[in-house]
Parts: sequence; structure tokens; C-alpha cells
Amino acid sequence: MQALFDLLPVLAFFAAYKVSGLFVADSERIYVATATLIVCTLLQVLVQWLRTRKVSKMLLISAVLVMLFGGLTLWVHDDRFIVWKPTLVYVLFAIAMLLSPLVSGKPLVQHLLEHQMSAPARVWYLTNLHYTVLWFVLAGINAVFVLYFSRDAWVIWHTATAFLVPAFGLLQGLWLMRHIQPVTPDSPAP
Repeated sequence: MQALFDLLPVLAFFAAYKVSGLFVADSERIYVATATLIVCTLLQVLVQWLRTRKVSKMLLISAVLVMLFGGLTLWVHDDRFIVWKPTLVYVLFAIAMLLSPLVSGKPLVQHLLEHQMSAPARVWYLTNLHYTVLWFVLAGINAVFVLYFSRDAWVIWHTATAFLVPAFGLLQGLWLMRHIQPVTPDSPAP
């Protein structure tokens, strides 16, 4: 259920883009979809707040970026802001993962998962590297779609990434299962 909840803004963006073609000019569909994305993201934040009385850092960062880039897209009436947002976000994720061992002494993936599982340092570093490469590759592919393909193709690509990232996470999880040990209340801290 949580995975579907996380995908709702992207799916709403896609649906609004496709359906709005029945009512507005093709050049305006991206703006209808962007407005829908903003509204759905704000609703997502509100629902999470009402359910848990807190908002996750990832959702909060995502909401701020959607508000910033989506707001600029609508205000300036230039879709370059919303289509370049994923490239920027992916590059920032990659840089954060790449630099995390230098800044904190541990890979970012380890910081995120060490309370749920224990693994050798080499496994944490490799997992972090896998995600770093993923984010750089997605950034590059998004840039190619922005520069060389139609907005229709970009919208399909953008929607597909909402499924590619969890699929990558599932494959990464299967790889990690060979190397991890669950953290129990009795186990020493990693």
C-alpha cells in the first residue's frame, strides 16, 4: 500500500498529461500535469502528516523540489524547469551517495539501513556504489530525453522511472540478502 501511495503523484502527473489532451492544446498539457503533480504532492504530505503527525525527510525534500520546479514551470510558463528537475535530483542523490563515506565515514546506504540489518563494510560500499551509478545513469538518460525526444516521450520515461527505481531496489535487496544479517535487539550495534 505504501508503494502505491508513494507513486500516486507521478501516476497522477501521467494521467493528467494524457487526459488533458482532450481539453487543452498539446503545448499546455505539461502545465496541467505539473499543477496536478503539485496538488497531489501536497495532498501526500498532508495525508502523511495526518496519519503519523510527521513527514518523512524524503517526502519533504521531494515536496519542496516539486513546489520549486513545478511552481517555476507554472509561473514562468516554461516546462524546462519541471523536465530538468529529475536530472538535478538524480545528480544530487548520486553526489550525496558518492561523498557520504568521506563526510560521515560510512556510505549513505549504511546510514539508512544499518538499524534493520548488518552487513560487512565491503557490502555497504558496493551497495552505495550501485545506487550512485543508478542515479548518474538516470540523470543522463533524463537529459537525453529532455534534449532529444518529444515531451510525450519524456512523460512516458519519467513515469517509467517511478517503476524502475523500486525494481532496482528489489534487485539490490535480493543481492543484499546474500550478505546481510538482521539486526535483533540482542545483536551488537553495527
